[in-house]
Amino acid sequence: MLWIPVLTWASAASASLSFSIDDSSFQKVLGDSSSRLDDFASSLGHLPPINPNPSPQERTLKDGEIPRYCIDFAPLVHLYSEERYMPYDIASFVENFKATWGNGSVIAENVSIDTLGDLPNSDDVYLTSLTDFDADPDWITGKHNHPSLIDGSIKEAPATLVVVDKGNGWVDAFWFYFYSFNLGPYVMGAGPYGNHVGDWEHSLVRFYNGKPQIVWMSAHGGGAAFKYEAMEKYAIDQRHPIIFSATGTHANYASVGQFPHDLPYNILCDFTDRGELWNPSRNYLGYTFDGINVFYAQNWNRQHQGREKKYGHWLKFSGHWGDAEIPMSDPRQKYNFIGGHKYIDGPTGPLSKNLLRSVPCERHKWWNVFGVCRIRHNLHFGIGVESEGYNCGAIFDWVRPRWLKSVLDKLTWGGVLCFVADLIGG
Repeated sequence: MLWIPVLTWASAASASLSFSIDDSSFQKVLGDSSSRLDDFASSLGHLPPINPNPSPQERTLKDGEIPRYCIDFAPLVHLYSEERYMPYDIASFVENFKATWGNGSVIAENVSIDTLGDLPNSDDVYLTSLTDFDADPDWITGKHNHPSLIDGSIKEAPATLVVVDKGNGWVDAFWFYFYSFNLGPYVMGAGPYGNHVGDWEHSLVRFYNGKPQIVWMSAHGGGAAFKYEAMEKYAIDQRHPIIFSATGTHANYASVGQFPHDLPYNILCDFTDRGELWNPSRNYLGYTFDGINVFYAQNWNRQHQGREKKYGHWLKFSGHWGDAEIPMSDPRQKYNFIGGHKYIDGPTGPLSKNLLRSVPCERHKWWNVFGVCRIRHNLHFGIGVESEGYNCGAIFDWVRPRWLKSVLDKLTWGGVLCFVADLIGG
């Protein structure tokens, strides 16, 4: 069951959204089992505990305050070199829809970014396309939205930054990346399957006393967490970690290559490479969230200051950022036993992404039966011809001479020993 906050818009002067949630909903927001919390707590060592609901004495930030270090250590994103569906501006995006209930009945014939938050507070609300999205119109492809060669910004596609104070010096900076369309994977030559209109991906940089500790990135309802030191850094400014956006799905990874997911034997795979480099910190909408209120933040980019208020209270929208799953009676819809439906529901927005979590991971995948949130100390490389490293090399770091280490790396590549080495040394 999707958690939906009950939202009440406060006075215009307060610049906040007021949320009311009961205890059971709050537990769903946290979404952290005791095993996950214990595993993560052990990784903190001597550092103080994380509190998603800090007392006034435990708080690190003021309402609406985004520290400069959230910008200085923001991830940069390598878009895939042949990406068909580029980042897009949410304000321009929503103008191509009407709002409907899941049964198709119309709520509003027209939608704008500053009225989006006025729609009913329900996950049965959908943004339904006014034109055929399957024809790849410009508002779906965003084909003109390429990063600037000067500063990496995308002029017509602001990212969304939501900062959450986790108490005792801990601060989470959530970077949300919006794309108009998710192109799903091919399954054994057929597909693509799992396509949907609207695509929210995000990353998390967790800070302690202003220093980055952990980077987490979303991928297919799951994701991966790494120690900040393990991440590749931008060569010109090595404070910025580098993440890689997979072609079509925009799932985020820490390196280049092929990444199997969800099914065995490489049936489903994502692909990343060193395409155009996007710097979301050059163009973003900034907010802080305390679990009850959302506050407009002072934007560090002078040319964008005050834009958050112009966009209004869109974060209140708890429905789907895209069409409902197309019925089988529609000739565009297909079904595959392994891949599922060709077109599925659009996603829900940023506030549904478990922002009050204590562990870095948003949630765990079906095969992670113990709900463990692993924080890797070494970079996890993709496989395939474009891979730039070995996943099992970490366990051989101590081996000398280096030629012997290289031989062991190659002998264990792709086998059972490599898998075991990654579990131990990753």
